[in-house]
Formats: sequence, structure tokens, C-alpha cells
Amino acid sequence: MDKIKVGIIGTGFIGPTHIEAIRRLGFVEVVGLAETSQKAAEKKAAELGIPKAFGDYREMLKDSEIQVVHNCTPNFLHYVINKDIILAGKHVVSEKPLAMNSEESAELLELAEEHGVIHAVNFNYRQHGSVQNLQAKIANGDLGKVNLVHGSYLQDWLLYETDFNWRLAPEVGGNSRAVADIGSHWCDTVQFVTGKRIVQVFADLATVIPVRKKAKNTIATFSTQNLEEQEYEDVPINTEDYASVLFRFEDGSRGAFTVSQVSAGRKNRLSFEINGSKSSVFWNQEEQEKLWIGHRDRANEILLADPALFTAEARSSIHHPGGHNEGWPDALKNMMLNFYSFVRDGKSLKTDKPNFATFKDGHISMCITDAILESHQQQKWVKVQTGKEVLA
Repeated sequence: MDKIKVGIIGTGFIGPTHIEAIRRLGFVEVVGLAETSQKAAEKKAAELGIPKAFGDYREMLKDSEIQVVHNCTPNFLHYVINKDIILAGKHVVSEKPLAMNSEESAELLELAEEHGVIHAVNFNYRQHGSVQNLQAKIANGDLGKVNLVHGSYLQDWLLYETDFNWRLAPEVGGNSRAVADIGSHWCDTVQFVTGKRIVQVFADLATVIPVRKKAKNTIATFSTQNLEEQEYEDVPINTEDYASVLFRFEDGSRGAFTVSQVSAGRKNRLSFEINGSKSSVFWNQEEQEKLWIGHRDRANEILLADPALFTAEARSSIHHPGGHNEGWPDALKNMMLNFYSFVRDGKSLKTDKPNFATFKDGHISMCITDAILESHQQQKWVKVQTGKEVLA
């Protein structure tokens, strides 16, 4: 059987992680790479061992060999590039956020469904083995009725005033930063796990560092480059470093979460606790192999990731015996495996249920972000407006 041929647009932090995950599958091959210039594309393609280099992604979309395209570009390019990929008749994997606002994401969802392409958004945290197992346990009634969901997503990579990145500029990253960048992951993960939709929000946002010092020389995301000899310029910041959000699910149950990119010592800590009528659970992405299970009338438990202890529904999401911990790259691999198995098996999103986030999930995420921004501006509860056809 011929391998599925893939093209990648964008090779910053996330593009190479897509490539690595794809290469672990065996039945998929990355054959093309597009960058901002031919020189940059050829250099990166040589480094990554990819045969075809394109200085313009539109030229790559004309390549009949390429069946699937990954959009790994900065946020402001997601809408136009995703649209071009769909119109070229290619299946598409987009980084989040799907677009810059819910109007754009609604258009992309409609267009993708109209053209019959398989579409995905890289919400990879739902793909952790322990999260898949928890989703099945909740669906099977192990926690009883879910009453409360609360947690946070904390990072420290923008803690200092000298920390700067393209995500800080609204015209490139969007009107929301911490919420759109990491809050979107938190919301998608808890909605996936509980099977519930967030329908109302009350938000408080803050820009902790209102003026940052931008280095005149480029510094890569998550870089530990020596800053002592840098020259800086002051840049006003208009997007949030922090947010706390109260929310309601469609069944009336409640929750709250906090996101921050200025929390010292927290590197990538997505965590949540779910309180049910029978028991509670807590999961933390930085220690993803552990699931805490809390009880009222007996000792609490720690369930370590182990296929022998997982539900039948989740067993395929873990690939090694217990004690052989799987992490962030493995969750990304699961996302790619589920997506490309769907493509390989000739399935359709019109008739088959996918085990990955689609443009529908990406659109819902954009609607939640828009509602959070509106709530903060108006200081009141705001309904998440997605459209009846989306929630159906």
C-alpha cells in the first residue's frame, strides 16, 4: 500500500514536532515543506530530510502527490492558509487557534464540510492515554454525575519583561493570548473528557506586564539565549498574561479555570479536577502518567498509566507497558495516528465519528474565546454563541 504523502507549512517550534510524530506512524511520509522564501525552505528541508522545498505554500498546494497539508504557521495566517488548503482539495491539519475569530472559523468549518475534506485541529492534550482512559471512565459512569470542573493552565515563559514573542502582538497572535493559546487547550480537554459543552462564561483578564522590552535581535520561542548583551525597545502590550474564568456547562453544572504565562516554575502545567457524585479525579499534564482518584468513604488512589489497567475503549491510546512513561510527544503521535488512520481507511466525517478534534471543535473553541473577551469587556455573564447547527 502506498504511503500517504504530506506537506508541512511552517517550521517554527511546532512544525518539526508534527513531522516527528508523523514519521513514527510508518504509513505516512512527509514529502514537502513550505517556508517564507525558497532559500529558507531549502535550508529547512535539507535539515529535516524532506525532498521537496517550496518558497510559496501555494506552489505546494498544486503538487498532486501531496494529499494532506499541515498548517503550522503563526495565528494570523491560519484562516487564509486553511481556506487555500481546502479549496485545493487537500485534507488539512491546522494548529490552533483555527482562525482569528469565530466568524472566520465558522466559514472554514462550512467550507471544509462543503468540500468533503478531512479536517483536524491539533488539540493534542485530549490524546494523552490517561485522558482517553478518563473520558471512557466518565462515560461509563465511574464518577457518577459530574458536578464541578476546575483547574488551570500555567506557564512561566513570559515571566520577565524581556520575554518577547510574536504571540504578544494582536495583529499576529490575535486579540486574546493566554486564553486563545493555552486556555483553548484546557477547555477542549475538559469538554472532551466530560462530554459537556461550555455555554456561558464570566471572565477577568489582566496584562501583568503592560510594557515589555523587545530584543532588537530575534530570540526564538522558549529560548534560553543569553540576554545580557541584548539591546531592547519598549513595546506596549495589549493582550492578557492572565485570565480567570467562571463557566457553566449546558446541563447547569459549573466550573472555573485560570490561565497564566507569568507563573514562575510552571513550565507547561495543564491540570484539572473533576468532582462527581461518586468520586473525584485530578490530572496534571506535567505528570501525565498519574491520575488521582478521590473517595469519600475509602482510601484515595493513584492510577498509573498501564494498558492492563485501562478501559477497553482507551487501551489503544497507550503503547508501552506500565512504568514506561509516555508523554507530550506520544499524545501528539496519538493525534496523528488517529487522524491518518481515518484518512487511510477511507472514512468520512459525515458518517464516521473521529477520535481527534475537528474544525467543529476548533470553531467551538474560537466561540468560547470570543465570549471570554466580551465578558471581560462588559464584566458580565456572556453566552457562547456557536450556532445551533454546530452544537447539534
